[in-house]
Amino acid sequence: MDSESNQAAGSDVESGSETYERPPSSYGSMKSECDEMEKKSDEEEEGGGGIPEVVCFAAPDPPAPPVVGSQMGHSRYTETLYTEATEQTRPPDGMVIDAGSEELDDLEEAELDEDDELLTTCSPEPPEPLEMEGLPQEDESSQPGKLDPELDLPYIFKSIQEVLSRLNNDELFKFKIWFKKWEPLPVLQQILDGDVLDFVDKIIELFGQDKALTKTISTLERLEKTEEINELKTKCAKAQTALFRFYLKEFLFRKSQITHEGVPQAGKQQFLNAVYVEPQISIRGFGGVDPSHEILTQTPKPIQVPSEDSLVALNNLFRLQKEDGSPVKTVVTTGIPGVGMSVSVAKFCLDWSEEKANRDIQYILKLSFRSLRHFRNKEYEEEGISMQEILEYCHAPIKGLKILEEENAKYIIIMDCYDCYEAPLDFQKAPEITDNNTKTHIDILIVNLIRGNLLPNARLWILGRRAAVTEIPSKFVDVVAELQGFTDEMKDDYLTKHFADAQLSAKIVRHYKRVPTIQILARQPFFTWMVSRIFKSCYKQENYGSNKPRVTPFLIHFIIIQTNRMLKFYFRKRDNEQKWTKVEVNLLRMLGKMSFKMLEKNTNVFTEEDVKDVALELNEVVVFSGLCTELVPTAITGKRTFCFSHYTIQEFMAALYVFLAFYLDSKNVLESGFLPRVFSYKYNGKSAAGLVQCAVARTLGSKLGHYDMFLRYLCGLLSEHCHCNLLAGFLYSHGIPKVEGLKEVEQLLEQTIQSAPEDRKRNLYECLREMTQKDD
Repeated sequence: MDSESNQAAGSDVESGSETYERPPSSYGSMKSECDEMEKKSDEEEEGGGGIPEVVCFAAPDPPAPPVVGSQMGHSRYTETLYTEATEQTRPPDGMVIDAGSEELDDLEEAELDEDDELLTTCSPEPPEPLEMEGLPQEDESSQPGKLDPELDLPYIFKSIQEVLSRLNNDELFKFKIWFKKWEPLPVLQQILDGDVLDFVDKIIELFGQDKALTKTISTLERLEKTEEINELKTKCAKAQTALFRFYLKEFLFRKSQITHEGVPQAGKQQFLNAVYVEPQISIRGFGGVDPSHEILTQTPKPIQVPSEDSLVALNNLFRLQKEDGSPVKTVVTTGIPGVGMSVSVAKFCLDWSEEKANRDIQYILKLSFRSLRHFRNKEYEEEGISMQEILEYCHAPIKGLKILEEENAKYIIIMDCYDCYEAPLDFQKAPEITDNNTKTHIDILIVNLIRGNLLPNARLWILGRRAAVTEIPSKFVDVVAELQGFTDEMKDDYLTKHFADAQLSAKIVRHYKRVPTIQILARQPFFTWMVSRIFKSCYKQENYGSNKPRVTPFLIHFIIIQTNRMLKFYFRKRDNEQKWTKVEVNLLRMLGKMSFKMLEKNTNVFTEEDVKDVALELNEVVVFSGLCTELVPTAITGKRTFCFSHYTIQEFMAALYVFLAFYLDSKNVLESGFLPRVFSYKYNGKSAAGLVQCAVARTLGSKLGHYDMFLRYLCGLLSEHCHCNLLAGFLYSHGIPKVEGLKEVEQLLEQTIQSAPEDRKRNLYECLREMTQKDD
């Protein structure tokens, strides 16, 4: 450290020798008493030295005017996260005269007010929290939020330093040994060197303030330093919850830093921060369905898209305000299946645990409905359970703590997977419960938690599919946020992040855009993941990519994965138990039948009556299947309406129903009803060519786009790759013979292309390609 730096710090150093100088601290004036006395004696002995730009001298009880300037000092030690680029402070009881470029005598009296003094002092004790590089503190309305001063770094640092300063040398040495007993030897040696200030600086650098405080208290307990423990706990009354806060951060970090996208597989995990792309989130949603379509210029209403001004960032959900200006308390988040609700929860928790956002939130607790349904077992239904017992079951370190009941407690409880709860909640008849220790049925506790009777300071974040969360009365919900999925730029960003090979990622980005339907469906993050996985596998084949990808295999993969997820999440089937039964096959076939009826009516909306007409339950269609969603009810009728997560999925399900009726039941459902005579019917209706002949007739006899995608998917399902390799083993056994007569179907499509109107030829080419292309 050079002479000028030492002088700026308020101490003179002989120019002829390098004297040991303490590294500057970022936590205010925290010098040990021995250092203060040494510096005072040095100043007295060297009082007549050269005149520096900034001169310090001791003065009794000086006034403390506001800080008007400071100088930056640099340590001869390696700068840490907490000491880098922070303010240098003067010795206690010292005043600093700024003798800059102009002389004091040259200042005219008019320039000085009566109380003005050209004195520069350090910050008053206790030190004000400083805005440090890497740990920004912003306004309450922005990110990442402000901590309470007693929970912030400078206060914690000084509290630990003052308590440890009371230990003698032997006690301090024992403390250091016990503190780092189980750490690697090189780390242990680092903290044995130096005095108390160096030690505290190092442990906060290594562990962070929460863990450093917790380990300090536990180490003092081993040394039986009761007085020091009580003093530290008194000074850090608000920070005594550091142990629980530290536990939550570690717990959420472990749970959230790794993500298993799509279908969890061993060894296929990713670091969330490396692949995460935040989807659009709207607070004025319409159901989350993308209305765009490859052929139709406008899909059947009432599908709409939220405006740009309704979008909000994930970490700002609890910075929204109600109409009266108060912060929101209960946020419900929903979206179509596969839009990324679980990943969004993980990112929200990870950012908080890493102190990247919402630093003013003291605690984030997860009470997933998937875990809460565990308390519906008979043992709990007979005896009942209290909210405190639930909290202790899910987060054991909270036992004995009353931190959530404190008046100023600021915390969020995340209740995701609402649709996984097994029973409806009665918000009208459930009795009122206000005591966290009252034992009752789990349903009653959940209702009172959402009502705000239990844990009234809690901010609730409830996530689930819209058809499930609409059960919650609107008077208990402040904001409904809807995940909208990816924009085109987000899709490309997501796919680029997933591959270390830039050349491969560029190929995949170009390839998926060659088919508009795949590009549209990739708005769902789950479908974008499918694109990355399927194309990564396909590009291992030699010369893959010369032909455009087919859509039908993608949608077959989609319904298979969603059905397997239904078995796992809702019916608790393990990975090796996900063998489809007649229940799953019937669900998909009846969904297809309903889709076909909707297609004939040229509508994309269905009601509960439509579901009952095909002998299905509403919940298994709009919640469990993973293929449908609920639309926002209109203010006029208030009637519940539903649709598929995209219109083209409805078209595919209709084609799947027609194909299964033909393949399994030898039935051509297209023969019934009006068939326009576009060309002569020369094929037997029970043959594959006869089936496609009827489908082509319907397509060419209707407006452009009505049956076009339906025909394309039907031709794709007839291909050997789709009905033999992909569907076999799920909707039917592997032993069923292949579809015969595909050459005749190919000839039929080629003849139709020659005579079809120009605006229909492109889709007919695509139908032929879906059936004959084999490179995927």
